[in-house]
Amino acid sequence: MPVASPLPAARPPPPEMDVDLDFDDEQDRDAFSSLDERAIEVRESSDPMSMLQYYRRLLPFKQLFTWLNQDLSHQPSRNFTHREFAFTLQNEAYLRYNSFSDADQLKREVCRLNPARFEIGPVYSAKPKDRKTVQKSGFRPTFRELVFDIDMTDYDEVRTCCSGKGICRRCWAFIAVAVRVLDQALREDFGFKHLLWVYSGRRGIHCWVSDREACELADDARKAIVGWLEVIKGSSNQVKKVDTSSTGGGGMGNHPRSLHPSLRRAIGGDGPASGPLKLAFVDTVLKDQDCFRSRRHWETLLQLLPSTETEAVGRLRTKWESSSPHSERSSLEKWSDVMEAAHRSGEHRSKSIWRPCLEDIILQYTYPRIDSEVSKHLNHLLKSPFVVHPATGRVCVPLDPEKVADFDPESDCPTVAQLLRELNSWEAKNGGGGGKPTSNMRATTASRANHSARKAGQGGGADNEDDDDDDDDSKGRTSASSPRQDWEKTSLKPFVELFQRHCSAIVKETRQHRKAQEKFSIDF
Repeated sequence: MPVASPLPAARPPPPEMDVDLDFDDEQDRDAFSSLDERAIEVRESSDPMSMLQYYRRLLPFKQLFTWLNQDLSHQPSRNFTHREFAFTLQNEAYLRYNSFSDADQLKREVCRLNPARFEIGPVYSAKPKDRKTVQKSGFRPTFRELVFDIDMTDYDEVRTCCSGKGICRRCWAFIAVAVRVLDQALREDFGFKHLLWVYSGRRGIHCWVSDREACELADDARKAIVGWLEVIKGSSNQVKKVDTSSTGGGGMGNHPRSLHPSLRRAIGGDGPASGPLKLAFVDTVLKDQDCFRSRRHWETLLQLLPSTETEAVGRLRTKWESSSPHSERSSLEKWSDVMEAAHRSGEHRSKSIWRPCLEDIILQYTYPRIDSEVSKHLNHLLKSPFVVHPATGRVCVPLDPEKVADFDPESDCPTVAQLLRELNSWEAKNGGGGGKPTSNMRATTASRANHSARKAGQGGGADNEDDDDDDDDSKGRTSASSPRQDWEKTSLKPFVELFQRHCSAIVKETRQHRKAQEKFSIDF
């Protein structure tokens, strides 16, 4: 047999190249490493097998059922059985008008389809899955949470750190002040109590109002509420998007202009009496974002100043144009220049002309920018809490409105890959746990999981998953009496516990309402 000749090299050796692979800037090296890790995290989180493990073991279907059902878990009501669910499959197919009898049936179908995400719609007059068996006129939406959507892309004209689909801790400050103002308005001005704030998984936040009065609102009523809350209006080509002159005339003497109490509360007064919008304008717009440093942005600011004060505006333009690129005045310094120009105009003109205009500027840069179309209609579908955003792998987790400002969407929101690693780690330390081992992925750092739990932490012991009768019924639970749920072994725990407390408050009110109706019926 002839001797086989050696195989040639698969490819020729690379030529000698004088390439310096050393990073001179440690920050650049960290940035490349961070981008690479983030891409891997997204890929692992959106993997179909990872998603299936998440649906089977971690997504809190029972709590989701209780929230939508607005009643005890063993008493399915029309609020759930006649509720529409829509699924977006991995191949982008979209399946609408699905309905289920209970949490177990919903979970089985989700695990069977393994969708990229699913959305929640209204309660219909008939079960959505049976819509073809009823007359078209008899199939209509009758009940649906009042929802709001705040998207960071609507702030592109005022934020300087990110744009488009990007979001970071700095521009999240706009979301934080929007949540604070909108939450206060919905509670104090409309009397709603059951508000659930949910991070969208990427660049925004959703609000679900589950009060019975809110769920029963017709489209016209929803449009009226949106119109009342909507302050920033106009296209991207329009410079001035806030005009509160219709709410009252300018002030006279020492009296400020007449402004709606809700807006006055949000703006506040001077000094220590400053409201959340005025504080955010200074801390976020002027200091952090430095929104008026570039010429394009300070030209917009000049256009928003009183049109009658042409001389003062001209002096400001001359002053800002004369500064050299190396000594460009900061946004805080430019705003001080504006305040000085207002002061020089005299007490009467300052209060009657300048102050209303400056307050409108504060509103335009900091007031909540809601997507009005999401809120106006009963039949609008919205992404469910605890689903996964396919572009980031992050879970859409509920947030405490009092602590939204402390939340960092890039580091505090768990991903599917992270949660599965945490579950594997817990079971490796404690032995076994509730199913086959999850896929072997990169080891997670305990600090990130603990940091997420601290940021979202609401205190208190772990709630029993069958938390029907009392918010505190799980405080005395032992591992022998009730096995630990899989989500309790991960950094998803504080978010689910927050959700459980929200569900318990809704169920408690439903039971009180039912008892009141029964008592009235007996008395009658």
